[in-house]
Amino acid sequence: MPSVIIGADVCPLGKNRPYFRQGDAAVLFHDLLGELEQADLTIANLEGPFIERPSPIAKTGPVFGFEPDCIEGIRKGGIDVLCLANNHILDHGPDGLRHTMAVCERAGIATVGAGANLTAARQMLIRSVNGVRVGILAMAEHEFSIATRDGWGANPLDLIEFVRTVRRQKAAFDYLIVLVHGGDEFLVPSPRIQKVCRFLVEMGANAVIVQHPHCLGGCEEYQGGHIVYGQGALIMDEELYRARQSFHEGFLVKLHVTQGLESTMELIPFMQSSPEPGARRLDKKQTEIFHARMSQLSRAVLDAKFVEQQWLTFCAQHEQGYISGILGHNRLLRKLNACGWLTRLCYGKKAMLGVRNLVCCETHQEALATLLNRRAL
Repeated sequence: MPSVIIGADVCPLGKNRPYFRQGDAAVLFHDLLGELEQADLTIANLEGPFIERPSPIAKTGPVFGFEPDCIEGIRKGGIDVLCLANNHILDHGPDGLRHTMAVCERAGIATVGAGANLTAARQMLIRSVNGVRVGILAMAEHEFSIATRDGWGANPLDLIEFVRTVRRQKAAFDYLIVLVHGGDEFLVPSPRIQKVCRFLVEMGANAVIVQHPHCLGGCEEYQGGHIVYGQGALIMDEELYRARQSFHEGFLVKLHVTQGLESTMELIPFMQSSPEPGARRLDKKQTEIFHARMSQLSRAVLDAKFVEQQWLTFCAQHEQGYISGILGHNRLLRKLNACGWLTRLCYGKKAMLGVRNLVCCETHQEALATLLNRRAL
């Protein structure tokens, strides 16, 4: 029975960085190392590029870049495949991504979800695992990392192209794993993400794993497929989130695939970078608490009203930040608008209706994206 282990974000930052560079997998993965090594196929997400020299792109949010020798900790950790479809893989432009893929290739680690152009980034990776042909597709939401027709980047989350790829290659794989880097951080799932994940299963995915939210999400068995709505980071010591307990929680997804192509899913929980470097399995009592929480979360995500209410609460908490962002406020104006009074004072109802139409109408969305992308060139 082939076994596949999937971990989320690997990010050689902070206290973990020297151990990645030294190739000290024992410190990085502790008692998870045996699981990673013994699996027939081990997959993780590389949350940023390996770079020879800094060449940061213009973007919002943090910019990541790692020394190439950090690959040693990943290689010695038994990881076979790195997903590159995420919001940081193009942080140092085409040179950073090109170098990353070369570093991985030299280390004998396959990559998926990024490439020299859209065609290359969309390619499915197929690995034979004990007689089962496992297909792997990776997609990221549209941020600053997406490939273009002629330019380097990540595979965008595009449902039409996903269906085309699956139909084109359905004779080449037996079992399909889809990695989705998307959704809001610390919220799982939104109604849209749940709808997308279910559609991916309907169109042929056997397992869909959402990896961006940095927190534990529920799981769902849907039409014979597995859906995971967030598995936390695998190893990521990001200063911005160190104070969040939930940021340090995570789990490996272990899939057991039969020759009849049925599968079962096992969750292996751990704590990472909290405060010691690396990831460690939970003890027996902690594991019982984890599974009880996951059962509760998994029941909750089956309730459409619960999912919608969680989303509405999240939106209400971030309302003024989003409005300031769409109106182009600088840091001072964002601070002044924290309670929304600047919006109410300076923008009437008609003006906000115009903004709503530009953002919500698909044709206007397309025009805005095209114009803003061209301005960024």
